[in-house]
Amino acid sequence: MEENILIQISNRIKDRRREKNITVQELAVRANVSKGLISQIENSRTIPSLMVLIEIIKALEIDLNEFFKDIRSKSDELPVLVKRKAEYDHFEKEHALGFHYQRIFTKSINPGTIDIVILELEPDANRPLVETDAFEYKYVLAGEVEYQFNDERITLKQGDSMLFDGRIPHTPKNLGITTAIMLVIYFFEEKVGGK
Repeated sequence: MEENILIQISNRIKDRRREKNITVQELAVRANVSKGLISQIENSRTIPSLMVLIEIIKALEIDLNEFFKDIRSKSDELPVLVKRKAEYDHFEKEHALGFHYQRIFTKSINPGTIDIVILELEPDANRPLVETDAFEYKYVLAGEVEYQFNDERITLKQGDSMLFDGRIPHTPKNLGITTAIMLVIYFFEEKVGGK
């Protein structure tokens, strides 16, 4: 994450907390994190994980779109989180021989809906940029896929994954000559109070 984006996010959290007359301790309790972590984030001394950041934004009772509105890097990078296969966290569970777990992303959903699908993308498949009212997680099971976000393009190979806000206009393109296959998980958040 670029330093200027970190500072923008830190300042926005601090400003919104003060506007709502919430102490650092109260925000920490609401977001289920430590007071020290909130302080470090507000002072741009640490980069929060995406999930922690989302919990803090929810605790401030701010719409995610509203919070991120006008936050841009110097190069206008999009808020898309890409994880390569080599970056997954490996872990084991007790009494589970031969089980190999890889934690890719963690997303707290409360309240909300999760929709899990397999997407098969033919080599000549195409569509215009679309928007989805959900966070989208993509895991490439087979093939090579290029995702377009407006003018930005991100290439994902087998084993790579990506998490992004589906409200960013996007579309995938199969870069190979055989069918590309992806696991797709949509995280729909319930609208509260007609927002």
